[in-house]
Amino acid sequence: MKTLPPLYTGLLLASLFSPAALAQTPTSDGYVLDKVVQVSRHGVRPPTESNEKLLTSVTQRKWPTWLVPFGNLTGHGYTGAVEMGRYRGEVLRAAGLIPQGCPDASQLLIHASPLQRTKATAQALLDGMFPGCGLQPGYVSGKQDALFQANEMPFAALDPVKAKAEILKALGGSVEAAQARYKPFEEKLREVVCLPATDCSYGKQDWILEQNAKGRFAIKGLSAGANMGEVFRLEYSQGLPLDKVAFGNARTAAEVSSLMVLTKAKYDYLNDIPYIASRGASELMNQIALELKQGTPLGQKDGPGTPPDVPLMLLVAHDTNISYLRTMLGFGWKQGDYIANNIPPVGTLQFERYREVKTGEYFLRIAFEAQSMDQIRNLTQLTGTQKPLKSDFQSAGNCRKTSAGLLCPLKDALVKVEQNIDPTALTPYTFN
Repeated sequence: MKTLPPLYTGLLLASLFSPAALAQTPTSDGYVLDKVVQVSRHGVRPPTESNEKLLTSVTQRKWPTWLVPFGNLTGHGYTGAVEMGRYRGEVLRAAGLIPQGCPDASQLLIHASPLQRTKATAQALLDGMFPGCGLQPGYVSGKQDALFQANEMPFAALDPVKAKAEILKALGGSVEAAQARYKPFEEKLREVVCLPATDCSYGKQDWILEQNAKGRFAIKGLSAGANMGEVFRLEYSQGLPLDKVAFGNARTAAEVSSLMVLTKAKYDYLNDIPYIASRGASELMNQIALELKQGTPLGQKDGPGTPPDVPLMLLVAHDTNISYLRTMLGFGWKQGDYIANNIPPVGTLQFERYREVKTGEYFLRIAFEAQSMDQIRNLTQLTGTQKPLKSDFQSAGNCRKTSAGLLCPLKDALVKVEQNIDPTALTPYTFN
């Protein structure tokens, strides 16, 4: 991938199409899709270097070798993301939101977190959605973007006393009590990763709540088991031989998920805490809300920090970002063989704005969509009979069940979107 200038440069686009040339296709009950903001996780990757060191240390065992550097998107992950992009392109094209050919700069904004796996996933989604157009994603220089790494930046720093109190409340009062509840799952993982007659320390360490130098909280002891579950899922999704997935102890997607109980616990106790989520994702949620208002009476025209008004905004992020957004919304899901609220590779939180043709009123659908574990593993072509898994956000109020999904009046839905934005965790932001 070419290196872009230090600040976000936007898409390198060229086309004769214009938004006016797009023919929006109404649904059978009279709604047209006129804006989408989607936040996608990166695709399949190996463990990060720090995770690999931790897992090797606590198990005294060699883990599978990957063919790309630690934490980078794999070729298999790239191909899976291309397929997801192709499928999403077909859906959005059929609705008339994006052109049949290549879009111009007024129709699309794609912006990625500045890590290799997110930038490469953004490229894959573009290659699938707009093949042959030569588009490139935008991203900031350096390793931190306020949209995606706010939880490591001073403007959104946590109050450690408040954060610790909220985590302990979620844990049920103490770290020790939580570990006792999860002891059977630690024992199960010990059976999977520890060889007989070896100095395997996994599962023997007390859980300890601590804050790292970047201000993020972790539970030492829980982290290893949580990372194991995620690595097993990545091994299966990557298509590794089954005798290498979880050292031969997980031969189906359901068996992989059964080893991810501690992965979910880590999110329950560290990410899915309303205070922590609001500090970590208010900046991202604010930009989503501003974009959804654009082009409606609720929008502010070219105001400070207002994102460009485009039909499709595609943000490529991390599971941490999506888990924070999920928590801020109060959105939960259970899809296929995945554990509850799981965010698989290229899993996508979608904000779809519709306009009712008859009245001109705007509505919002919020959904989460992801390929199944087997679809990723097998690089399954997504079709009408092999669709990704999709869950609608069930919001109370004057929402309507339509052929497009559950649609809620935009003004009411935005109250839900914005209700947990922390104004003290915002910083001036611009995409160009």
